[in-house]
Amino acid sequence: MTFHLEENHTTIYKEIIAGLTSFITVAYIIIVNPTIMEYSIGMDFGSVMMATILATAVSTLFMGLVANFPFVVAPAMGLNTYFAFGIVIDGGHTWQEALGACFIAGSIVTLLNFFDFRQTLMNAIPKNLKIAITGGIGLFLASIGLQKVELIVADPATLVALGDVKMPAAYLTLFGICLIVILMQRSFKMAILIGILVNWIIGLFTGLSAWQGLISMPPSIAPTFLKLDIMSVLHIEYTLIILSLVFVSTFGSTSVLVSLAERGLYVNNDGKIPKLRRALYADSLGTMLSASLGTSTLTPYSESMVGLEAGGRTGLTAVVVAILFLLSLFLEPFFSSIPNFAVAPVLIVIGALMLKPLQNLDWSDLTELVPAFLILISIPLTFNIASGIALGFVSYPVIKLFSGKGKEVSPLVWAVALVFTLKFLF
Repeated sequence: MTFHLEENHTTIYKEIIAGLTSFITVAYIIIVNPTIMEYSIGMDFGSVMMATILATAVSTLFMGLVANFPFVVAPAMGLNTYFAFGIVIDGGHTWQEALGACFIAGSIVTLLNFFDFRQTLMNAIPKNLKIAITGGIGLFLASIGLQKVELIVADPATLVALGDVKMPAAYLTLFGICLIVILMQRSFKMAILIGILVNWIIGLFTGLSAWQGLISMPPSIAPTFLKLDIMSVLHIEYTLIILSLVFVSTFGSTSVLVSLAERGLYVNNDGKIPKLRRALYADSLGTMLSASLGTSTLTPYSESMVGLEAGGRTGLTAVVVAILFLLSLFLEPFFSSIPNFAVAPVLIVIGALMLKPLQNLDWSDLTELVPAFLILISIPLTFNIASGIALGFVSYPVIKLFSGKGKEVSPLVWAVALVFTLKFLF
């Protein structure tokens, strides 16, 4: 594979530095993803960590070698919480079945990409609904973070209530949020990682967390490897789940890739992105791999922008990131020592960042705003991403039709609304 360094006005040194910077920026997923899976549904931390690292390394390597883009591909924040809370806890399914759903969704997205239908599907969904899905997942993610440290607790009278803010974990969580935001505002490229490390160190010195070691042989991946249950998922009741995974994965991945490509000046004179189709395979095939290994859907990371800003312009940056992820296989004791109050601020801040697209909502058209609002508010309140998306898609064409704007609804949206309606009824 030739990376065309001179053609892209970069050097090996710049690419290595960009790769190191990108890794440091996204390394939190090694901690956060298995923490969510273990904390919520009891999956083995070490096994999920192995799956996270291996799936990220292979998919990012694919991105670098096949598409020659400096982008990181890893388990999607938001979809991992949907996996745990939406499919398993709220849906009453096993995590093995959830992995099967992810595998099938990845297969569908791969086929969409093969027939060049992925961009068509992306364009058919109303912009305001896409924006609301992103924002709703952000609120969902933040609520998970607040619950992890019991800043939000269940209440029989009001559904939820403020927890005991006198707990040390609550103070450290609020401190971590402030620290990460301040560092981000001051353009520190390692803000998220610094926030995790500072809170963790404070926890170690105060006795709120325990040190479990630094280096060890990689943990066993056996508890999750090839444990996906595909046959059970081949049932009508999983239609809503699989469609939700396909939609969110398609919208999120394509949007992030296009945004990164535009920022990295990969758009040609015709407004097209060469090798975009190759890049799209990285997350769809990667999702099939990740489900087989034992973790949720993959996506290109918007944090790859940090690598671009550090000078990364070719796939060599992605190759460096992949190598660093593989080296992290030997640091399981280090990662498993990190407490919830060090991770929760990351979930909350990332959730807040996911609200940024809401500024592009069409606030003047109620036929667009209300369905988008239903998605935005329903996802965190129902604790179910699929249900929130469904409410928006069912209401959208109905409101448009009886408001005299039925022609604005594409046949594909009507089809999706029908599927969701049938799911609600039966």
